[in-house]
Amino acid sequence: MSDRIECARCRFVGFCAPLKSLTKTAPGHSIQAICFEGWSFNAVNNPVRTPNYGTTQAAQYDAGLRSHMLGVFRNMGIGLVITGLVAAFIGNTPVLAAAIFGTPLKWVAIFAPLAFVFFFSFRIEKMTTAGARMAFWAFSVVMGVSLASIFLVFTGGSIAQAFFSASVMFLAMALWGYTTGRDLSKMGSFLIMGLIGILVASLINIFIGSSAMQMVISIIGVVVFTGLTAWDVQRIKSDYFHYAGHEVAQKMQVMGALSLYLNFVNLFQMLLSLTGDRE
Repeated sequence: MSDRIECARCRFVGFCAPLKSLTKTAPGHSIQAICFEGWSFNAVNNPVRTPNYGTTQAAQYDAGLRSHMLGVFRNMGIGLVITGLVAAFIGNTPVLAAAIFGTPLKWVAIFAPLAFVFFFSFRIEKMTTAGARMAFWAFSVVMGVSLASIFLVFTGGSIAQAFFSASVMFLAMALWGYTTGRDLSKMGSFLIMGLIGILVASLINIFIGSSAMQMVISIIGVVVFTGLTAWDVQRIKSDYFHYAGHEVAQKMQVMGALSLYLNFVNLFQMLLSLTGDRE
């Protein structure tokens, strides 16, 4: 596979501390937050590059780009629906919730998504498009199991409010990332540094369980993941320029969906941690 696909492998994975009520760490924080960021070097260096086609070719390119982006958001949406259904089912089934979060299995629920992302990132080049899509949906199930704990800690109204707020923020930033002519690569570099900071701070907070530290992490996380949403959308557009017309473009739809999915999940959890009312 080409060097560009090699450059699009998983670069950063971050996860935040579990809920204090379940694992004796910081209060008000969800059980798992993961971030996966991949990009091609060409996309970072020139994220707003567009082809210099004639009128007919430009129209074909625009139609292809719209189809590609719809595919990305369709895959992302299916993943979120799967995650939500699994999380709600487990979180509202006391026997299942107790079997997972009341036993050492909670550690599997915490770290399984992280392991899945590593597996996905290292195997993506060898997967078919259908295989990558199925792996993404399987990952969505695993994330649903991990996220089920929020139904044990936060009120339903708080969860709905955080989801609505995250949706509005995500859509606004995605639209900006898609339409802006501004080069977001410099912003992306800053956000990636913030992402690394969140990872390090979250790992430390697993052991010290500081509520104040968790609040700071959540505030910074909201800023980072809203910004990453715009940056990722622009990156996905640029990637299409490089891969349009090739079979790998279909696989890049799945990769893009995974990045945006994780941005949304992280944003949702950070907002829930900041604003959620506990049961």
